[in-house]
Amino acid sequence: MHTGAPRGAITVRLEAAKRAELDELARATSRDRSFLVNEAIDAYLAVHRWQIARIEEGLRQAEAGEFASEDEVNAAFARWQ
Repeated sequence: MHTGAPRGAITVRLEAAKRAELDELARATSRDRSFLVNEAIDAYLAVHRWQIARIEEGLRQAEAGEFASEDEVNAAFARWQ
């Protein structure tokens, strides 16, 4: 979410249909296009920060030799069958 931090402009090329859809969403939510784009970028960054953190933690565990036992793996697979 926008936190009042300093802002800068960037240029992004959108397909006409996407821009029209963005404008319609802006009208429907009484928000401006910039607000919606910032919200979308915040969501995108949050997902990727989470994913990278999980990957880094998995690599740390692997490097430390922290692996699931055969019984833990079998139990996990059994839950999905």
